[in-house]
Amino acid sequence: MTKGKSIHALIILMFTQFISGGVTNTKGIVLDQVEKDLGLDMSEFGLVVFIFQLGFTLASVVIGYYTDKKGLRTMTIIGAIIMGLGFLGTGLAPNIMFFLGFYMIVGFGLGALGVASNAIIPAAYPKKQNQMFNFAMGVYGLGMVLFPQFLNYMFQFASWRYFYIGIAVSLVAVIIYITSVAFPSGKAEKIDLKAFIPMLKDAQFVFLMIFLVFQVSAEVSFMNFFPTYLKSLDLGGMSTADKEDMVATILSVFSIFFMAGRLGVAYLTNWINERIILITFSAGALLMVGASFLVAENFPYLFAGAGLFFSTLFPTATAFGTQLSKTGGSALGLIYIAAGIGGGIAGYIIGLASEAFGMAGGFSIVIIFLALMFITTFFLNSKKSTQTQA
Repeated sequence: MTKGKSIHALIILMFTQFISGGVTNTKGIVLDQVEKDLGLDMSEFGLVVFIFQLGFTLASVVIGYYTDKKGLRTMTIIGAIIMGLGFLGTGLAPNIMFFLGFYMIVGFGLGALGVASNAIIPAAYPKKQNQMFNFAMGVYGLGMVLFPQFLNYMFQFASWRYFYIGIAVSLVAVIIYITSVAFPSGKAEKIDLKAFIPMLKDAQFVFLMIFLVFQVSAEVSFMNFFPTYLKSLDLGGMSTADKEDMVATILSVFSIFFMAGRLGVAYLTNWINERIILITFSAGALLMVGASFLVAENFPYLFAGAGLFFSTLFPTATAFGTQLSKTGGSALGLIYIAAGIGGGIAGYIIGLASEAFGMAGGFSIVIIFLALMFITTFFLNSKKSTQTQA
């Protein structure tokens, strides 16, 4: 691997992680603007979240196979094209039906680029994978921190449409760059469908999938519906503009905690096993979000602290799952499926509940997801896995 190829791969990795982190953390802020522009109700809002997660999950499961067959450069370009078309379509969408269709394409594109990015690191930096994965998480977190502030400023004078169209234009530059430079060859981990059978027969892996359904349900619900929930509160008669400023600040601080938590726990795993981390941080997330609800009117900034506890749950659960299987790619496939089910169903449930019981009633379902997630952690024990014993 030449130094030039590694540098080019690093540039693409940084860009994709920055965009992914920023877009993921601002879906709720953007959808709040879309709600005003296209007139979608909360049940349709939930359907948008479901559609996005469906596209993301399909890409996460399918793209790895084609990356192995067609090569890293080709699939990175295809992922960028798909995401660019999705953002362009959503930015130009004249009504909610067009928006829904293209938003699924956005989700698919983000999932595709995520798979490609994860394949870039071992291909370009085989001897520095841990450091580069941590670096990638840092860049992802930087996008999470900066995008809410940028959008809050931008929405004072420009439509959300310019944001999505701007991302589409930037992806054109990425495609031109990838096609014109030397690029590493790499493969994503294969998914063997036959390997699903023993994993689904293993109670530990089934418990893990249940945990992930509730964990991703809680995280996706929080990230997507928090802006609308906070703006529905009175907050001492605060203006809508001031509430939007507060939402952006809380999400940015949430992201700082999120980034710090992921980087910190990466080192904790050297001394503490995954089960203890999952139990501890699940309890912390439940307590933090529950306490934040109780003082939401007086101290809404407390919600930001949940970022610390959410941060490590998915990567730690992923590590737990891949250790239960001899085929890491297949384990990741099932993990992404469970995550997609959780994220999609949660968005739809909270959307319907918000329509029926108001934003506070709908958003409070996050606590139920967190409680069920916490209970599930007590059933996780890798020593009881039929696969690790085999």
